[in-house]
Amino acid sequence: MKALILVGGFGTRLRPLTLSIPKPLVEFANKPMILHQIEALKAVGVTEVVLAINYQPEVMLNFLKEFEAKLGITISCSQETELLGQLYPFKEMIEFHKAHGGEASIVVTKVDEPSKCGVVVMEETTGKVDKFVEKPKLFVGNKINAGIYLLNPSVLDRIELRPTSIEKAIFPKIAAEKKLYAIVLPGFWMDIGQPKDYIAGLRLYLDSPRKKSSTKLASGHHIVGNVLVHESAKIGEGCLIGPDVVVGPGCVVEAGVRLSRCTVMRGVRIKKHACISSSIIGWHSTVGQWARVENMTVLGEDVHVWDEIYSSGGVILPHKEIKSSILKPEIVM
Repeated sequence: MKALILVGGFGTRLRPLTLSIPKPLVEFANKPMILHQIEALKAVGVTEVVLAINYQPEVMLNFLKEFEAKLGITISCSQETELLGQLYPFKEMIEFHKAHGGEASIVVTKVDEPSKCGVVVMEETTGKVDKFVEKPKLFVGNKINAGIYLLNPSVLDRIELRPTSIEKAIFPKIAAEKKLYAIVLPGFWMDIGQPKDYIAGLRLYLDSPRKKSSTKLASGHHIVGNVLVHESAKIGEGCLIGPDVVVGPGCVVEAGVRLSRCTVMRGVRIKKHACISSSIIGWHSTVGQWARVENMTVLGEDVHVWDEIYSSGGVILPHKEIKSSILKPEIVM
């Protein structure tokens, strides 16, 4: 069984992090986003993964070759010359696809405001897709395409050798032939392509191992709620960490630091008594003593915030020094 993952986007909404590496390699809960997907595919018997790449293909190729042997799965890349556009209940989806006997299966998810999306109209009992309605003015359903597909090889024969949207050009035809089925995604689904959604998604993700009584989450008198700390990170005395915090490998969190609803990526140093909330701290950055970083501040790679600096919503590009406070959301170039 083969899988195709479309990773051709430029990740502009997640800048400045994606100025350093492609978005699929940005860590989410201390693991590159793309590895979450590849490991899940491997677990259900996928033997080959093809990645459709556009942005920084050489970086993606070098990284994935390292993990190909570790995961025991063949990973190949198809470099997109044009941007083509846009993975987890794989086991359930495979069983569903085999049972209904159609040509293609898609995963859908429920949303609160379907009028803002393209809605999938389907039979509730069988999952057979009737049609797609783009941003309906009248209520026709509350399920939208979640971007996960299981296709028979025959679907590939339907695709012409030119830039094609499978969602707009192919799926409606298969639905008209009564050969397209949809399965509702269990659990949660959301886009984590911009900082505020990344932080919100992290909260949902960290809540999952808590419900499963996982030992992966940190514990102790200094931990509040769901916290993930890499084994190589060092946490000082008198810190208060959590809720919804991830601390990456090689990080140093000095004494008296307060962290909440944030991600601290690989190699970061947080100096004494700093306070960080609702923010993302990029690789190898430093936050000075008594500094306060909040309100969806994002530090790119190798950013150094001086002592006693305040940042409210600053978006700081890589390799910068912040010597004066940022009192309102702005981009520091």
